[in-house]
Amino acid sequence: MFHRAILATAAVTLFGGAASAQTEVPFALDWKFEGPAAPYFVAIDKGYFEDAGLSVEIAAGSGSLDAIPKVATGAFPVGFADINSLIKFLDQNPGAPVIGAMMVYDKPPFAVIGRKSQGVSEPADLMGKILGAPPPDGAWAQFPIFAAENDLDMDAITVEPVGFPTREPMLAEGAVDAITGFSFSSYLNLVRLDVPEDDISTILMADYGVDLYGNAVIVNTEFAAENPEIIKGFLEAVAMGWKDAIADPAGAIESLIERNPAADAELEQRRLQLSIDANVMTDYVAENGFGGIDEARMDSAIEQIGTTYEYATEPMASTYFTEDYLPEGGFSLK
Repeated sequence: MFHRAILATAAVTLFGGAASAQTEVPFALDWKFEGPAAPYFVAIDKGYFEDAGLSVEIAAGSGSLDAIPKVATGAFPVGFADINSLIKFLDQNPGAPVIGAMMVYDKPPFAVIGRKSQGVSEPADLMGKILGAPPPDGAWAQFPIFAAENDLDMDAITVEPVGFPTREPMLAEGAVDAITGFSFSSYLNLVRLDVPEDDISTILMADYGVDLYGNAVIVNTEFAAENPEIIKGFLEAVAMGWKDAIADPAGAIESLIERNPAADAELEQRRLQLSIDANVMTDYVAENGFGGIDEARMDSAIEQIGTTYEYATEPMASTYFTEDYLPEGGFSLK
């Protein structure tokens, strides 16, 4: 069980006190300051958070699972994390005060990235190959579902635990045949390492039977219950940041480069565009709005997780995601 006393103490320490202190909303990202993080900096630079009465500081993360305990313990009121990993976390820690509140990656970027020259172009090619996978990687967390949906024998795949910094270099050097990662991140990291683009195979799990959602903004439920207008304002500002980034990707990358001057602006703009086209601005979002979920699809995703994971408690979508802080119909990104 999660230690609720510790959570409560952390929440009081970090979020209690004067009302002015509650306007400070630290935001825990899943990863480094790369292209897909640009919309959040746009929301800062264009004053969207400020207009909502919020002072937002963004902290980089170290993987798709990283923000979940940060938000659950009250260290951060909001974060960005893989919703599927959150489902498992809440199953293992019933009552932990964390929930998804805004779906950002309607189509998840979980992928297996291989080298065609090393014989990896489609799922079946992974049999007998070496797969590099960082243990905290969100894509690796979903690999068992991908393997089950594609009749892959996990025992026939040699899984090499690797670090995030060494993942793409190992594939570029031929030390592994494929890696797990986010499609927009690993692909362009390989390009930066001078791997020919026509030699890179991106096997997007969502195209091969994986019916899951991707990363979402998650909130500390105790903080959100006490400060619903803060959460609503935060999510609206995030949506406006994404809307502007979609309309002007180059301008969004300027906001990113201010925080990460060492980044390659052209490459990060490509990374942002890839995430927009494949993961954020989907047909569903264009028709139904940004931020919410389809209940039937979420139920299907929960069921699919259960094909490779044994739930300790009866899974319910309402335990993992709420639309209470979103406008009806979500946000328009057009």
